[in-house]
Amino acid sequence: MSSPKTIRNVAIIAHVDHGKTTLVDQLFRQSGTFRENENVSERAMDSMDQEQERGITITAKSTSVLYEDALINIIDTPGHADFGGEVERVLNMADGVLLLVDSVEGTMPQTRFVLGKALSHGLNPIVVVNKVDRPHARVDEVVNMTFDLFVELGANDVQCDFPVVYASALEGRASRDDVMGGTDLKPLFQTLIDNVPEPKVEEGDQARMLVTSLGYDDFLGKLVIGRLLSGSLKTGSEIKVFAEDGEKKGFRVSKILKRMGLRDEEMENFVAGDIATLAGIKATIGDTISSLDVTEPLPRIEVDPPTLSMNFLVNDSPFAGKEGKYVTSRNIRERLYKEVEHNVSLKVEDTESAEVFKVSGRGELHLSVLIETMRREGYELQVSQPEVIFLEENGKTMEPYEQVFVEVPQDCSGAVIDSLNRRKGEMQNMTPVGERVQVEFIIPSRGLLGYRGQFLTETRGEGILNSLFHEYGIHKGEISRRNKGSIISTVTGDAVAFAIFNLQARGVFFIEPGTACYEGMVVGEHAKETDLEVNVIKGKKLTNMRSSGADEAIKLSPPRKQTIETILEFMGSDELMEVTPESLRIRKRYLRESERRAAGRKRG
Repeated sequence: MSSPKTIRNVAIIAHVDHGKTTLVDQLFRQSGTFRENENVSERAMDSMDQEQERGITITAKSTSVLYEDALINIIDTPGHADFGGEVERVLNMADGVLLLVDSVEGTMPQTRFVLGKALSHGLNPIVVVNKVDRPHARVDEVVNMTFDLFVELGANDVQCDFPVVYASALEGRASRDDVMGGTDLKPLFQTLIDNVPEPKVEEGDQARMLVTSLGYDDFLGKLVIGRLLSGSLKTGSEIKVFAEDGEKKGFRVSKILKRMGLRDEEMENFVAGDIATLAGIKATIGDTISSLDVTEPLPRIEVDPPTLSMNFLVNDSPFAGKEGKYVTSRNIRERLYKEVEHNVSLKVEDTESAEVFKVSGRGELHLSVLIETMRREGYELQVSQPEVIFLEENGKTMEPYEQVFVEVPQDCSGAVIDSLNRRKGEMQNMTPVGERVQVEFIIPSRGLLGYRGQFLTETRGEGILNSLFHEYGIHKGEISRRNKGSIISTVTGDAVAFAIFNLQARGVFFIEPGTACYEGMVVGEHAKETDLEVNVIKGKKLTNMRSSGADEAIKLSPPRKQTIETILEFMGSDELMEVTPESLRIRKRYLRESERRAAGRKRG
């Protein structure tokens, strides 16, 4: 299709709402990659339902555009550190990086992780200052902020001498010289071609490729995606796969596909330096695909280890099996091990119980996306409270630490700083920004578990909190995670308004009248530290006497709507989250009060 000298492989890094999707759509338009009947709003990059709903990139993807004689492969990267496994594997395919920053907000914490990884891989960046037409744009200050961030992340002299492109992705224009100039994106295209080096191609005719991503097609079956490091492949080529366990298997390439914009085009020849998809091959991420005469595999992809774990269990609540399609331990086990094939930073382990599986990931968001994906697919399960993963080094217990960046109104900063200090955080930096304050902390990961909801309360919903993995450090001792108890239903039935009305002064409820409840189900948060057991189906007693005010309308406070993330933060060590395609519930591990008391005596 193209010779290696006309190929450019570039990874794109951007914070939420900094214009990545809009810019890529404009690149497609102005390169002629979109066809007339194609829907531009399909989003070539953030195509998953959860990506569009959450406004974040979860899985790394690649697509391509043709500009004049150049083939530009654009590699999307997740911004959140929880999806670091995605980042680490796709950066192996890139030769340069495009950093997109907002002209007002500048560099944001979520871009630090991916940018740091890109710089450590030796990739030279191009900085695109987007939305230059925004009111209050501070272009020069943002460029200086970006330079300071590069220095902080250990960039070398070449990386710090980055080219800058000023752009308005919405208007489809860019310029290298004039901040508000430009009529199209030609300056950006030319900057990419001039500054991203051609792919490094290893000598020899032997084809070698590292599998960095997987896909599936209803007609072609399993697909493997990667960058060819040497040689070439054609449709029908005989290849072999080096698996992780050392096993070697032979296959024939049935099709070679190239993602161009929103569509896949069939290729006859796959050349070194290019990125493409192969069909007819069974392999997993990290495997080496090569010619038959190759004797040694390529080094496997190294990813940072998981920092958080939780147990996935078969649902055994009184409502088990009513809403889910896949409910057995075999269903759950098969789905989890299937996830590991392409989610390289996830780890799944069997336990002594056939109905419990230990799942380890990079953070609460990483695990919550998996849980949400499974429930949408029809799975029904339970999960335990997340716990950090400790390590032993030289006889000392080590735990993961997070680098936390918060931006809050000035009058809220005292409460936030006090809370993070009590959770064993250490303040690193504090910078006033207008009427707000930016604060940086280093804190044990345990200290952040269950804090985000409290943070929103402390900042009246106006605070911004971002965190990324820092390092493993010495164990900090006991950290209080939750200072309020649960409100627990003692009966099974549908909740009634009269009962909730009489109890709502005792705490915040998660349910509304008519919600089906069972004994041991958590229906709210108690205002005090202790658990409170209540009867939520107790109705008003009827008499043949009427009294003044007896028929006044009951006014209920709105229930607190729960998401997977808020439940993971709220849950106690003796509680489980019940997940079904239609419902999310919190329950006690032991449903009966007598069983909970017995378990408490045993722990004590």
